[in-house]
Amino acid sequence: MNAARLLLSTITGLSTALLSFAVFYVRGDAGGVMMFLRERGKFRKLVTSGASPEQIDAARAHVQHTAERLAAPDLATRLIPLELLIGVLAACAIWWAFGRRAARMDAGRERPDVQERMVVRFAHRHGGHFTLHDLSEKSPLNAEQARATVNTMLERGQLRREGEGYALP
Repeated sequence: MNAARLLLSTITGLSTALLSFAVFYVRGDAGGVMMFLRERGKFRKLVTSGASPEQIDAARAHVQHTAERLAAPDLATRLIPLELLIGVLAACAIWWAFGRRAARMDAGRERPDVQERMVVRFAHRHGGHFTLHDLSEKSPLNAEQARATVNTMLERGQLRREGEGYALP
């Protein structure tokens, strides 16, 4: 779990830092980016349509001017420490979120409604009938969690006993 948690946190942090760099690079102007992409698409169509060299040069200059007007590389490079901080904060948030989930699972305090949904899904996948042994072997619940969840669901009437197994009502 820790390797996956570390990998996911690292990927999240790096991608968030890269995205924040991109946002600062264009000064947050998503409309300007879309305008540049439309202009570049028009330029490509013009090139493939067999336009004259003068038209192509004029269109290239227009696309270049649009890109220069949109981009702010100096701003983005000056704010690299802030972008990295944003990435670290995002990575920490993911690390914390998965850590809380892992701690709950390790302590056996997974939310009861989640465990009950696991049992119901498991029962549906197995035709509505299952045994406690099958549930603890083939689901994420351990034997103790499976037994406690099944007993709770029996008391509430969400399951019924059938021989050595259980079934949905």
